[in-house]
Amino acid sequence: MFKYIQNIIILVFVIQNAFCFAQDERRQTNDTLDSDVVNIVKPYTPKVSDAFKIKVIPRLDDTITNTKKKISYNIFSIPVASTFTPAKGKATSLEKRKNEKTYNNYASIGFGSYTTVLGDVFLNQAISRTEIVGGYISHHSSQGEIDGIRLDNNFSDSKARINYVKNMRDLSWEIDLGIQHQIYNWYGTSSQYTEESMFESIDPKHVFFTVDLGGYIDFDNGLLNNGNLRFTRFSDDYESSENRFYTQANLNIPISDDVVKTDIIIDYLAGDFDSNYFTNDALEYANLNIGITPIYQIKKDEFTVNLGFSIFYLNNIQENKNSFYIYPKVTTFYNLVNEILVPYAGIEGGLKQNTYRDFASQNPFVSPTLLIQPTDQQYDAYIGLKGKLSNNISYNLRGTYYAENDKALFKNNTFLNASSPKNYTYGNSFQIVYDDVSTLSVFGEMNFDFSRNFKVIINAEYLNYSTNNENEAWNLPDFKASLFLDYQINNHWYAGANVFYVGERKAQETLEGGLLPINFITFYNLKSYIDANAHIGYRVNDKFSVFTKVNNIANQDYQKWLNFPVQGIQFLAGASYKFDF
Repeated sequence: MFKYIQNIIILVFVIQNAFCFAQDERRQTNDTLDSDVVNIVKPYTPKVSDAFKIKVIPRLDDTITNTKKKISYNIFSIPVASTFTPAKGKATSLEKRKNEKTYNNYASIGFGSYTTVLGDVFLNQAISRTEIVGGYISHHSSQGEIDGIRLDNNFSDSKARINYVKNMRDLSWEIDLGIQHQIYNWYGTSSQYTEESMFESIDPKHVFFTVDLGGYIDFDNGLLNNGNLRFTRFSDDYESSENRFYTQANLNIPISDDVVKTDIIIDYLAGDFDSNYFTNDALEYANLNIGITPIYQIKKDEFTVNLGFSIFYLNNIQENKNSFYIYPKVTTFYNLVNEILVPYAGIEGGLKQNTYRDFASQNPFVSPTLLIQPTDQQYDAYIGLKGKLSNNISYNLRGTYYAENDKALFKNNTFLNASSPKNYTYGNSFQIVYDDVSTLSVFGEMNFDFSRNFKVIINAEYLNYSTNNENEAWNLPDFKASLFLDYQINNHWYAGANVFYVGERKAQETLEGGLLPINFITFYNLKSYIDANAHIGYRVNDKFSVFTKVNNIANQDYQKWLNFPVQGIQFLAGASYKFDF
């Protein structure tokens, strides 16, 4: 039995070895890869899914951990004698100002010396959520009564305007109509030429009348940004008339991802005078100006540059002449030190349309015999520095050089001694002469905002002129300065002042030759002057206030224009009232 079992074991062992040998032989036959061991090493990147949680809760059989150990604290304090008592904290409160009620309407009336009357009424009323209608009436007159003047020297200026405003979702527009009536007198006769008998034959009254109609439109989005249109009719009591049609459009022209802002101007002017100064021949003028000004802005950090130019086409319709003008339009500024130091520079130019109305507004003593033509402002080159010295003080310093062809200058008309006289030919009126003028200007200004209730502005400008044909830049000052002060004393009292200083000016007086065709010319240096004015007011309540004004405090009888002295010290008192309908 034992042998039988032994033989079986030997047989099984032999069969097993034979089977393994066969398997190895088969592998060698079919597998072509070497049996080298290759170890591949890869960093393990764990995943959330790889994490597992041990669900076995450990047991602690130590019962000592459940007991709390008692700890006692001892403080060894030593008394110290001290008189210090801490103060209670108190929150600082901001100053609050009572919200002042605003009113839509305003009326004011005042009376003063030289029989002066000053009145204003401003009205503004919303007729719906999107519509507003408003207007104003204003009047200022005085009887003159200037010492030593034989002719009437009163003046009057009355004007009224009504407007309608419509605010819509994507645009707003306004239309308005205005009228103005003005009366002035040519009272500035020459003392060395005028004889006593001449005063009886002079009627110095000169009346201006203006009517203008226009409006604007403003778009929130789109190619057209805004535009305005205005027609003005200006005339006087000497059969002079002037019509002006002016329109301007501002467009945002997209170029790639940028925008070029472009202004387009169309300015048509036509007028006539019943006669010229020396003869009875009529004067006529008509000009059409068309201009386009594209400007491209570059901004990088604190540096900004505006690159552009202007092209103007001028059609002198009366003389049938056409001209083209090209001007630079380049400005830049750099915020060097966080609005403390901001240097800036630029060079600009343009074609200025001169009008009879503009000349009469600057100098109401012009004669109705003017030569009207545009001024070629070749360039205005400037460099400056502005910024803030503190939160309350700001400054602006600028140097400028102008070059202008056909610059308009006010010059005294010739005293007609031999020709047929008229009311404005006694050397008591002004003409317009044109010359090529270069101007050097140095300007400085300081703004002081000491508080929300007290503000002061001071500026000064030095000017030097160079003319081409004329002997001087007539009636232009060599120095100008001004001071503006506004002080809110308390809730009831307020005050203000302004002071103007104007330097010397050059003027010329001409007497027409009698027997000999030679004019007698006299040159003058008009003295510099200071014009100081002040006002003070008291608010009785939110609606009613009273005020008083004093003008020409120094009581100087200075001459702003040759032979035209001004009124002395002037007092005026009045009241104003705010209201709603």
